[in-house]
Amino acid sequence: MDPNAASSRLDQAVKELALAGGGLYRIDREQLIELKPDFILAQAQCEVCAVSLADLNAALADVPGWRPEILCLSPTKLADVWTDMARVAEAFGAGERGGKVIRALKGRVADIIMKSTPIERRPTVACLEWLDPLMAAGNWVPELVELAGGKNLFGVAGQHSPWLDWNVVRQRNPGVIIAIPCGFDLARTQREMPALTRQLGWQQLQAVTQGRVFAADGSQYFNRPGPRLVESLEILAEILHPTQFQFGHEKRAWTSIKN
Repeated sequence: MDPNAASSRLDQAVKELALAGGGLYRIDREQLIELKPDFILAQAQCEVCAVSLADLNAALADVPGWRPEILCLSPTKLADVWTDMARVAEAFGAGERGGKVIRALKGRVADIIMKSTPIERRPTVACLEWLDPLMAAGNWVPELVELAGGKNLFGVAGQHSPWLDWNVVRQRNPGVIIAIPCGFDLARTQREMPALTRQLGWQQLQAVTQGRVFAADGSQYFNRPGPRLVESLEILAEILHPTQFQFGHEKRAWTSIKN
């Protein structure tokens, strides 16, 4: 499929492949055997995002004399990310170093929580992981919104991202809208914004009238479960409460969308 196609066409192409029983990815089996890695990091969370564990196992099934250790990760919450990082560090013989990294990341999270907890005025937030058709952000994103001092409206922490009806968005009328389409960088997200702005009733939304619509780099920060989720939390904190938080991510990782 054409990765530069519009969001609606990409969604359609993925669904057509799924109906036909085809995968989005093919493993270069010969290259993998030639490399003979000791470890392979895989994931079992989303077959749209990366090679499936089933495909990986099938590619390795009949390779004689070599079987790498497969570390399959499928975190859905921030705590799961810490656990997976520790798992990977231990497997690589770097448990102590991994522990230091995790403690430092947790410290940055704790600093934000200490500042956000006393905040009484918490804006309602809609984080959107796909724009056409509309999808709310799930997994760790609702948790990050709450830690940053917001009230998450759509998606449930620890659960996969759900499809979202535009009329429901209008009814809930979020005070802040943040577009973080899966796999898109900041520039691509900005190009995709008309999928939202042409929706019926867009101009009347609270977030639009108050100038609180934002686009962020979902690919680097929000869509992938890893150390950068701490930076994602920082991004949310400075978007939601700019007078309390300034981390310097604006323009590089996120930007305001003008009405």
